[in-house]
Amino acid sequence: MRRSVDDMGAFYASPLGMAAQAMIGRKIAEGWPDVRALDVLGLGYALPYLSLFQGHARRTVAAMPKGQGVSAWAPAGRNLTCLADEEALPFPNALFDRVLLVHALEESDDPAGLMIEARRVLSPSGRLIVVAASRRGLWSHAENTPFGFGRPYSRSQLEAVVNIAGLEPTGWSRALYAPPHPVFVPYAEMFEQVGARLAPPVSGVILLEAVKQGFAVKPRGAKAPAFTVPSFQPLPVGAAFKPWKGQKISP
Repeated sequence: MRRSVDDMGAFYASPLGMAAQAMIGRKIAEGWPDVRALDVLGLGYALPYLSLFQGHARRTVAAMPKGQGVSAWAPAGRNLTCLADEEALPFPNALFDRVLLVHALEESDDPAGLMIEARRVLSPSGRLIVVAASRRGLWSHAENTPFGFGRPYSRSQLEAVVNIAGLEPTGWSRALYAPPHPVFVPYAEMFEQVGARLAPPVSGVILLEAVKQGFAVKPRGAKAPAFTVPSFQPLPVGAAFKPWKGQKISP
């Protein structure tokens, strides 16, 4: 059973949730620095991160699994969210240039089916980023966060899921090194910098990017490279990303 939108909204409105949004959001922005004239879809509970693309992407839409519930998101006065069957999304083939999955795979009854459906709505050469709780991280054991529910993943397990769907892994990154407790929020940036250098495998989440290439051939044994941004500079928590606040739509 999926966490409800009420639980998700309460987490991202908390100091710990705001810190998580900032750390993960920065990695997503590194992977997709330019979305001008592109259509972006968020699956699962991606609203806190879709704000990165609002005003830049041509279209930004959120689809939430029916077991979770749906929240309103109307940054331009029109609601841009919908409640959907994760294995039968209400969109035509190849509609979106970018698909972002957050809080999507971990509690899915059929992760491979969800990924196949995400591939269906992805345009040729379109890109997808999956954000999933890391099996080796502390956050996958913390039930005070949405990352502590469902099925955590290793990097190889995420690659296997996207490969089953016919997608080619092209890049990956990690985030959330601070322990998942509010007392560590003021030191989240320090943990992020030190953890990325000294203990990469113990991150709270893994971000994996994949591309839809019908005829791509990946060399046997090849690994997707890490996201890299040479000019990256540390930012204080909340400096670049504002907490998202949504309203639940009554059934």
